[in-house]
Amino acid sequence: MTASQRGNPSVVPAGRRPELDAIRALVVLGLFVFHSALVFATDDDFYVKNDETTDAILILGGFAVIWAMPMLFLIGGLGSWHSLRRRGPAGLATERLRRLGVPLLFATVALLPLPQWYRQRADPTYEESYLEFWPRFFNVRFAPENFPFVLRGSYFESGHLWFVVLLLVFSLLVAGAARWLPSRALASAHDRMAAAVRHRGVILLPAVPVAAVTAGLGMETDFAAWHRWAYLLFFLYGLLLATDGRFRAAMFRDAKLAAVIGATLFLAVLPGILLADDPFTDMTPLALATRVAYGAAGWCWLVAILGLLDQRRMRRQPTPTSGISETSSASTVPSRYGWARRWYSYIGPAVLPLYVLHQPVVVAVAFEVVKWELPMAVKFVIIVGASFVITVAGYELFVRRFRLSRFLFGMRPT
Repeated sequence: MTASQRGNPSVVPAGRRPELDAIRALVVLGLFVFHSALVFATDDDFYVKNDETTDAILILGGFAVIWAMPMLFLIGGLGSWHSLRRRGPAGLATERLRRLGVPLLFATVALLPLPQWYRQRADPTYEESYLEFWPRFFNVRFAPENFPFVLRGSYFESGHLWFVVLLLVFSLLVAGAARWLPSRALASAHDRMAAAVRHRGVILLPAVPVAAVTAGLGMETDFAAWHRWAYLLFFLYGLLLATDGRFRAAMFRDAKLAAVIGATLFLAVLPGILLADDPFTDMTPLALATRVAYGAAGWCWLVAILGLLDQRRMRRQPTPTSGISETSSASTVPSRYGWARRWYSYIGPAVLPLYVLHQPVVVAVAFEVVKWELPMAVKFVIIVGASFVITVAGYELFVRRFRLSRFLFGMRPT
């Protein structure tokens, strides 16, 4: 690769993007750490709480939540575009109902009541068995005002599956829009946006709608400190990014600028998080400014991460070309990286099952570990390690090997 190619922002590597699968896997595996940490967080109402807690979790968690779940939605939007292009609107809807709707329904029935039951068991006078509690979990009412979480109840919740709910709903909305919206108007708007990003810094402007939603609607603690409709923006941005290599080239060009701005905005968030009474929902000037900076920083971090990864890939790829594509498969990993090929082959299909399984396991392990007379750091390490081993073992022994369980967890047949 020549020096001029390395410095040319209109040239980006073509082909599938293995780094997106790596990011997706990293985020899901990081949830073992994040949800285990909530056991020790002072300001979070997690299912199981340790007697000793710390405020440090709020600050340390901020480094992850500001980009991690937005990145998953952006990758989800990118994948939806390629599914839409291959299958059409009806095919996209069918595929998402099978891959997301089936595991959502199964896990709601089989797994979601468990963390709530453990929450009740924190009361030493509580004597109800899990089988006695299970039907009470499903005592629900219809609440359309809380769309898309339209079922409400004293114990019922979407739990950690809120991500699956939103991803499914967003995909179905896109399928409906692709079926009914005028394609000529969409193509015209797309061309104008793709042309605009040739100017330096324009790719950062999508931060403005994210900041507006975050400031005006607030940050929802149940959804990893973002508002549900902010996630829709990230999903749509991923959809748009997949349509034209010029968006990816702009991220490549402006990655370092985005990293500087994103880091600066994140530092600006910290005073409000620490000093505002309720930075998530208050309408005070400090809380509003904090949420504006938070929302804008989230988009800047995504641009920086994706752009810098492309720059790294450009330095290693001998023959770059323009283009954009979907996430990876193991076959795209160079043969000299045998361990990476095996890792991609295993972890890629496992991401959704591990996500679905992990939180009930973390809660069950934490319920026992917090009773032990050990330092807080030691308990944390035990919860993370034991939860990970049990979850992966459960996936390997009871999900991956059987056709029915693969179907129930949204996996493709063997």
